[in-house]
Amino acid sequence: MRIRQALLLALPLFLTACATDGGAPQKTSLEIQAFQSKQFEADKKTAFNSTMSVFQDLGYVVNSASLETGFISAESPIKGADGMKAFLENISNMRSEGKTAVTAFVEEIGGKTTRVRLNFVQRDKMLREYGQQANREKPILDPKVYESAFNKIGDAIFIRTSQK
Repeated sequence: MRIRQALLLALPLFLTACATDGGAPQKTSLEIQAFQSKQFEADKKTAFNSTMSVFQDLGYVVNSASLETGFISAESPIKGADGMKAFLENISNMRSEGKTAVTAFVEEIGGKTTRVRLNFVQRDKMLREYGQQANREKPILDPKVYESAFNKIGDAIFIRTSQK
C-alpha cells in the first residue's frame, strides 16, 4: 500500500519533468531588441553609410536602401549544398539553397547619436523534383553575430569620422 501511495505522489513530479523541453528559455522581445540594437556617436548619414559599407564588405547584396527612412535590406548570395550534403540530396531528389537576409534600421535619436538595429534571418529553400519547394526562415538570435556586426560598423564609423 505504501509503495502505491509513493508512486501516486511521485507520478505528477515525473510527468512534470518529462514535459519540459530542456532547451534554452525563449528570449523576450526586449531581450532580443537589446542585442539587436546599438547606439553610436555619429550622425545618421555616417552611421547609414557605414552600415551599408559593412554589409557590402561581408558579401551581402543590398536589395534596397533609403537614407530618408533609414532602412536597408540585404542578403547573402545563395549557398548551395556541397560534399556529403550534396550526395545525400541527390539520393533523395531534393536540393537545398540557403542565404542569410539582414535588415537594418538607422535612426537619429539625438544631435550626434544614432541607433542602429539589425535583424539577421537564415532563409532555406528546399527544392524537390517536379518543382515542389518549401521555404523555412529562422531568426538568428545569437548575440555574438550582432556584436561582431556592430564592432565592424563601429570601426567603419570611426574611419569615416576621423577622415573628416
